[in-house]
Amino acid sequence: MTRRRAAAEQALLEAHVTAALAEDRADDDITSAVVLPRRQLATATIVAGAPGVLAGTAPAAMAFRLRPGRARVRLLLRDGARVRGGASVLTVRGRVFDILSAERTALNYLMRLSGIASLTARYLRALRGTRVRLLDTRKTTPLLRFLEKAAVRAGGGRNHRMGLHDAVLIKENHVLASGGIAPAVARARERLERLGRGGILVEVEAQSLADVRAAAEAPVDRLMLDNFTPAGVRRALVLIGRRRAKRKLEIEVSGGIDLSNLRRFALPGVDYISVGALTHSAPALPFSLSWSP
Repeated sequence: MTRRRAAAEQALLEAHVTAALAEDRADDDITSAVVLPRRQLATATIVAGAPGVLAGTAPAAMAFRLRPGRARVRLLLRDGARVRGGASVLTVRGRVFDILSAERTALNYLMRLSGIASLTARYLRALRGTRVRLLDTRKTTPLLRFLEKAAVRAGGGRNHRMGLHDAVLIKENHVLASGGIAPAVARARERLERLGRGGILVEVEAQSLADVRAAAEAPVDRLMLDNFTPAGVRRALVLIGRRRAKRKLEIEVSGGIDLSNLRRFALPGVDYISVGALTHSAPALPFSLSWSP
């Protein structure tokens, strides 16, 4: 990552955490205001409440650091670490008032993002012994995408498109509006070359074997088999087989895939499986904050 990109991501993170604290009205914590001495100092520890994979330490730590007292945070574990129940994740030293006003925001980041990392790791364990790579999707929480996709990476998965800018994905509605897969792909390739972006990935979503035939004949880099059954994926792979011998064509399978049927889709010839549930249905991993002796 370039220095400029790292600075941009840091600025985005700070803006997001600032907004999260504002949403919780951290500056107007009435309970702490009427109960606690403003200058009382203490050290607290955040502890994992169940086994899983850690993610979200950066926004959690920033939540404490952005409070007026600028508490000192020490990370004990990094994103991607496997934690057990009772494991200490970070410690924070500062004014009790500031720590408690940021507590829920910090815990929310950890719970949500560690849940995504932990679910991603479960999917990867289920894929052991195959050559299939696990992808996320754009089915993310609005304004949390950069953090949720980082959590997928912490769990060992890979990111599909970050947004609408970094790959061409020709879906059903694009095909219908363009008059077919072949003209849609031809137009995309021509305009990408004109824009000087000829190296960008071009992917087509196939809804049927007819779509598979059309896409396999077009100059695409990746073909997504969307909402196919395992038997349908096998038929598509046979259909694509001869064409793949001439040029590399990556195969992605997506739609209706979960832990109960994942292995049935991880067939030889499939390069990627993309799962929206990694980000839209991950259960939270519990964390709590307690005062250190």
